[in-house]
Amino acid sequence: MWFGILGPLLVHDETAAISVSAARQRVLLAALLTQAGQTVPADVLAELVWNGAPPDGAAVTLRSHVMRLRRALGPTAGSRLVTRHPGYLVEAGEQELDLLRFTALCRQGGAALRAGTWHEASGVLREALCLWRGEPLGDVKSEMLTTREVPRLTEMRLQALEARIDADLHLGRHAEVIIELEQLAAAHRFRERLHALLMLALYRGDRQADALAVYRQARTMLIEELGAEPGARLRELHQQVLTADPALKLHEPSRLAVIDVHQAVPLELPAMTANFTGRTKELAALSALVDHSVKQAHETLIISAIGGTAGVGKTALAVHWAHRAAKRFPDGQLYVDLRGYDPAQPMSATDALAGFLRALGVPGKDVPLEEDMRAARYRSLLAGRRVLVLLDNAGSAEQVQPLLPGTPGCVVIVTSRDSLAGLVARNGAIRLDLDLLPEADAVSLLQVLIGERADAEPDAVRELAGQCCRLPLALRVAAELAAARPAEPLARLASELADQRRRLELLDAGGDQRTAVRAVFSWSYRHLDAAAARAFRLAGLHPGRDFDGYALAALAGTGPEQIRRILAVLVRAHLLRQVGADHYGMHDLLRAYARELAASDGEDAKRAALTGLLEYYLHAAATAIDAVLPAEARRPPRVPRSASSAPPMDEPAVARAWLVAEQANLVGAAVYAAANGWPGHATRLSATLQRYLENGGHFAEAFTLQSHARDAARRAGDRAAEATALTSLGIVAWWRGQFEEAAGLLRQALTLYRETGDRNGQAYVLANLGIVEGQRCRYQRAGRYLRQALTLHRDTGDRIGEARALSNLGMVEQEQGRPAQAARLYRQSLILSRENGDKTSEAYGLVNLGEVEGLLGQFDQATGHLRQGLKLFREVGNRSARSGPLSRLGDVEMQRGHHEVAVDYYRQSLVLSQELGEPVHEAAARNGLGAAFLVTGRPEDARHQYKAALSLAIRIGHKHELARAHNGLARSYRVTGDYSQARRHWQQALDLYTGLGASEAEQVQAQLTSL
Repeated sequence: MWFGILGPLLVHDETAAISVSAARQRVLLAALLTQAGQTVPADVLAELVWNGAPPDGAAVTLRSHVMRLRRALGPTAGSRLVTRHPGYLVEAGEQELDLLRFTALCRQGGAALRAGTWHEASGVLREALCLWRGEPLGDVKSEMLTTREVPRLTEMRLQALEARIDADLHLGRHAEVIIELEQLAAAHRFRERLHALLMLALYRGDRQADALAVYRQARTMLIEELGAEPGARLRELHQQVLTADPALKLHEPSRLAVIDVHQAVPLELPAMTANFTGRTKELAALSALVDHSVKQAHETLIISAIGGTAGVGKTALAVHWAHRAAKRFPDGQLYVDLRGYDPAQPMSATDALAGFLRALGVPGKDVPLEEDMRAARYRSLLAGRRVLVLLDNAGSAEQVQPLLPGTPGCVVIVTSRDSLAGLVARNGAIRLDLDLLPEADAVSLLQVLIGERADAEPDAVRELAGQCCRLPLALRVAAELAAARPAEPLARLASELADQRRRLELLDAGGDQRTAVRAVFSWSYRHLDAAAARAFRLAGLHPGRDFDGYALAALAGTGPEQIRRILAVLVRAHLLRQVGADHYGMHDLLRAYARELAASDGEDAKRAALTGLLEYYLHAAATAIDAVLPAEARRPPRVPRSASSAPPMDEPAVARAWLVAEQANLVGAAVYAAANGWPGHATRLSATLQRYLENGGHFAEAFTLQSHARDAARRAGDRAAEATALTSLGIVAWWRGQFEEAAGLLRQALTLYRETGDRNGQAYVLANLGIVEGQRCRYQRAGRYLRQALTLHRDTGDRIGEARALSNLGMVEQEQGRPAQAARLYRQSLILSRENGDKTSEAYGLVNLGEVEGLLGQFDQATGHLRQGLKLFREVGNRSARSGPLSRLGDVEMQRGHHEVAVDYYRQSLVLSQELGEPVHEAAARNGLGAAFLVTGRPEDARHQYKAALSLAIRIGHKHELARAHNGLARSYRVTGDYSQARRHWQQALDLYTGLGASEAEQVQAQLTSL
């Protein structure tokens, strides 16, 4: 049983997530969960449920709501809702409610802080903070409840963050926490402890000037907005930084290398196997390996290859040891199931690297597309760190090679049925072969799993252990079936298994150990009812790593209620395992066995089941996208309704959560469809997901998805679908700053759209070509593309496209020094966007209008529109569009002379653009910071920012930001008296501005003349 309120309201019983859809029932449940284990009086609940205005007879109506809530929760969860005078309570323990678990972990972390055990404190508090899934009670509609509880919960989270950062600073991780602290301090401006922690982190990173600047900004803000000086602790720290007080240094320097600011500490180990038994010698051997790695840290990378037959417990051993040794790897633990023996879709090293890079803090937009570049970035991030890397179920040494760190310090554990001879020969891997469990350990495991009955029949238990060939996987499945048949003697079960095993041995002349596993599987399978047996066979066909109940229902062609019962049966039989909220997985042997059984159903039945699954994913994804991005609902592709039920997604937050949870499955399903004869499903699913992946910055996934969609469309001769995939690939390249490649892909798509006569497609591609050419500062060409797009959008009646083309035309006018014309186009776009209900376009229109108003000196209007645009971007969940407006707000504040406020905005923009991998916005933010530092008397700091902007602008070929960087560098050199350097940079800025036809050329020419 699991309840969650640290994010959207969540209830999960032993089999699946439970939906509570009625608004007042959700408030009632949330109110009780915030006070779990305590009786909440009925009159208090009534006030919360009816938001301060309970009706007459509220007590009676409340009882009715309680009754309906119990029904909605079902028998297991509903039994936790108890009537107790004078009201009601929810019974939930520490391991059943995220708030209670969070509170307990915070207590443990606080105790570790007081004891000075910094590694433990940091790890425990990180675990606590991982329980947060979003805004607490964000989908519970009660202003009274949120007003009462959200500030308390938010304060608890902030205290935990501060405590965790405090522990990290004691561990020497000052560089790692700076960006996080900058974000927190900007979001919670009156919280002096955050400013103090940021000052300390900057000082320890040899950035004394920046630390002092943080104090000045905090002090100015507190005086201006609160009329108060900073508190004594902040003032004292300021004095210590000013005087370089030795007390601020770490007295016990950590042996850890300083971690780059973008690196996170991943904690990815899966849960340990319950009742792990034996393997004492193997556990000791692995621990000795780490001891050796500590002593020889500067010599070689330590790799252990755990081998053995299928089902022998390689993964269980590796995971069990990894949890025991986790504290010895303070920089984190990485885990991936490589699915090396999955005949359908083993995990490629390329995809595994993408997951590792994200776990190490690389933004999705910044994950390279090529395997060798991903591997190089991965090795760079692990250099100098102590990280445990667990590569599970590897198929070959070739699959493992790109995933190996490049320097000592890390330890890699690989599990595989293969001997991995190449890994031993080339990389010096130490082989650890896992044999069958000794008889005593096998018997002991059965005794633990079966319980008291095993003590009464010791001979039968030994016989069962022998029939299972002492394979842990077989032993666990056999024990579960024995427990499910309590009335039968164990001796009869052992005899039955012996008969079944003999049958399978007749079919398998090899007679290897896997025969025992198949025997046990078949033993369990034969005791399933027909519906559960069919669902098990079909589950093996799913192309993803795991699946939810709705997906299995789609495969089986049945309803969610029936599938919930089936899932419970399969989990109890150990034929499926639950891996998350309503998500289930299979051991690869079970998957292979299920597919073997499904083959007997015939190809037509298999294809029908997989078609049902793909249609479900297509329909559910389209429904979710429509909820998250409603303006896109009127745009192609059109998706037919699936025969299978989909989860409720009437609220954007619920739909967004589903997309996050199912993203890997959706991409995997599309890739599978593309490679296995469902090209139409692959291309429509890819087109459906593209805008969601764009907005979320998931460009590595988008590239994989659209590449496969393009190939599938070409094989099928579907030129329209090929054009759609090429367009999406072009947009991916554009967002990553690869403008030339983007233009090439978009022109290919335009040719195909013209050949097929798709005028909507032509308009969409022309609009994107206009944006790309605008980014390349080719404004005349950009304007031609956008005007062609506008004409086509109007001809086809696409008012959403018309609004977006008008907005982009406004940007072209603005960049060419015509702000009044730009403002007119922005206002037209804004009117259309509001009429269309397109909040994303409305947000862009507000931001663009605010920017041009700033250029026209209309500062109040500019600030208002920019903030409205940012608010809308947050509402629609579009993170990729928010760094630009933050930088524009900085520009407006600079024009108003509010330099310190501008610095805050630029820093927020810089953090977000780096996180999302947006080089254009990062260059703009750095140029803004350079200007702010220069005007406040910090030319060296300004020069640092301008040089970084220059490097970015050169890499992506953005001439406008390049000219800004040269101009800023010239000004910084003139301030310090280096006129030669100033002249050189101004000349380059003049050449660029002249080529762009920009008004800044005259100003730069005047500066050159004055030298």
